[in-house]
Amino acid sequence: MVYKEETAVNALRILSADMVEHAKSGHPGMPLGAAGIAYELWANELRHNPKDTKWADRDRFVLSSGHGCALLYSLLHLFGYGLTVDDLMHFRQFGSLTPGHPEYGHTPGVEATTGPLGSGIAMAVGMAAAEAHLAAVFNREHYPVVNHYTYALCGDGCMMEGISTEACSLAGTLGLGKLIIFYDSNGITIEGSTDLAFTENVEGKMEALGFQTLMVEDGNDLAAIGKAIQAAKAEKEKPSFITVKTKIGFGCPAKEGKANSHGEPLGAENIKELRKTLKWPEEEPFKVPEEIYDWYKKLGSKGEEAQRRWNQMFEKYCLEYPELARLWRRYFDGEASAELLEDEAFWDMEDKPDATRNISGIMINRLKDRIPNLIGGAADLSPSTKTYMKDEGTFSKNNYKGRNLHFGIREGAMAAIGNGLALHGGIRPYVSTFLVFSDYLKPMARLSALMSLPVTYVLTHDSIGVGEDGPTHEPVEHMTMFRAMPGIMTFRPADARETAAAWYYAATVKDHPTVLALSRQNLPQISGTGKGALHGGYVVKACSGMPQAILMASGSELQLAVRAAEILEEEGIQVQVVSMICMELFDSQPEEYKESVLPKTVRARVAIEAQTGLEWGRYTGLDGACISMNSFGASGKAEVLFEHFGFTVDHVVETTRRICG
Repeated sequence: MVYKEETAVNALRILSADMVEHAKSGHPGMPLGAAGIAYELWANELRHNPKDTKWADRDRFVLSSGHGCALLYSLLHLFGYGLTVDDLMHFRQFGSLTPGHPEYGHTPGVEATTGPLGSGIAMAVGMAAAEAHLAAVFNREHYPVVNHYTYALCGDGCMMEGISTEACSLAGTLGLGKLIIFYDSNGITIEGSTDLAFTENVEGKMEALGFQTLMVEDGNDLAAIGKAIQAAKAEKEKPSFITVKTKIGFGCPAKEGKANSHGEPLGAENIKELRKTLKWPEEEPFKVPEEIYDWYKKLGSKGEEAQRRWNQMFEKYCLEYPELARLWRRYFDGEASAELLEDEAFWDMEDKPDATRNISGIMINRLKDRIPNLIGGAADLSPSTKTYMKDEGTFSKNNYKGRNLHFGIREGAMAAIGNGLALHGGIRPYVSTFLVFSDYLKPMARLSALMSLPVTYVLTHDSIGVGEDGPTHEPVEHMTMFRAMPGIMTFRPADARETAAAWYYAATVKDHPTVLALSRQNLPQISGTGKGALHGGYVVKACSGMPQAILMASGSELQLAVRAAEILEEEGIQVQVVSMICMELFDSQPEEYKESVLPKTVRARVAIEAQTGLEWGRYTGLDGACISMNSFGASGKAEVLFEHFGFTVDHVVETTRRICG
């Protein structure tokens, strides 16, 4: 290793250690050990342009070991992504560009929000799948306009988490040859040696999952790391897994190879010893020799030249293939909202009872022709969740043009892969399972919300209406779980028109995920529903004058509210019925609109929903009532269960009479 290379690698180590020490918080061990991997990749193999973090054909790099983010921030600083020394000095501080784990959309050059271990690997699988699909759609002879790699750097913790195996199993099945995973193998976790709980043959497992496996015995041997990357790129039929043996806390004599280097500052004296061991020429914290900055600037300029050549090729491509150029713009810059809103065929529905999961399937097949980059599938449940796009083929190693993804029974990986598809750009993803199984994917849906990604979650079998399958398959608390999550919109439509509105919203929103909770059982079409659902909550049945009571419901229970209102009006009680299809969207409306739907002077309010009622209190108030689930469900026919748990017109009428006095 030449002097400048050795010093350049050590610059990553010193800056990372200084960040953690200055903050008195963080994880120095991984950056010290894995700096050689990061340097060799970013300096010599990763195709990236620090001047344009959104270049469509850049290589993607995901730091799955998100706790080691000081290493990523050091890379971004030295390569010229705009992070300053001052940013590094504010590591882990409020409002800084260098938070405690990498945050997509917050720090330039960060491709994914990571931290939950294993999630980065799974999102990288999604990015690689996106690259494969876009390449199949757009590339033409002499014009490889989509031709890049996806890299992920993970550690022992990532490999222990089940989501990694889920996602890698699918990656191997799909033959994603442009996915390359680095395994920073240092044999240490927080509690000590990995032998305490992790003795499996990782490479053997990855080979069994369909990966090419490669080994680098010394994480400081840049030539060996580079050779392994070249071998990974040469393998076109399989994703590659490169194990690199490293030492956690490398260069710090008192902590090298020890668990206490993982998640705590090294300490002032150990930082001094680190500088001596690495022969670092500067004593001042955060001080890097100018020649090293110049070295990194020269390395970064290679990406500028690569993008310049790509731009020239893409310009010629657009001239030779104008239809593909127009399609490219639809994929990457498409606006579907205005035309969809006025598209009568999109909104047209039959006036007959039907399950909202069936209507959702109809909407997906209408959207597929209007939004060409809509891609998605289910966790082995598409016949039940109705999420298959007709005549669009299956995405597979033999057909990357396919738009139907078969995720297998891997809900967590499915959601993370959906995130990766959205993060890559050019893809509009949806994923699907039963609402009750959203327990498996909730952490990845949370990342969707944190990253403001427009991933659509199609979650069916939304209540005790599942019936005979029993309480294990009947969600009761799951709507509350999603409604409690910031940054996500949760729709529970009552009929076909509301399902169309929910899908319209999900297909056109840009900056957050959407949950569609859909019924298994048939529901009637309700007079008064429609595009008003785009307000989240709206009046579906008004009354003359000021109402004496308000009935609120979502999904399958809205029909109960409407029928109860009719009976109450015959008794002389004026009732307004509100569909609360999406609480979060309703809450974002202007105060004047919310007052028109839920007048403050009307204190007699009843909410009806076959879920736990925790979140309805803000609408019912102290004088209202909530007909909801207070226990798990049971096994039996749906109509029997609804009656047993109090979801009947008679119960709604009786409750409303009581609160009206």
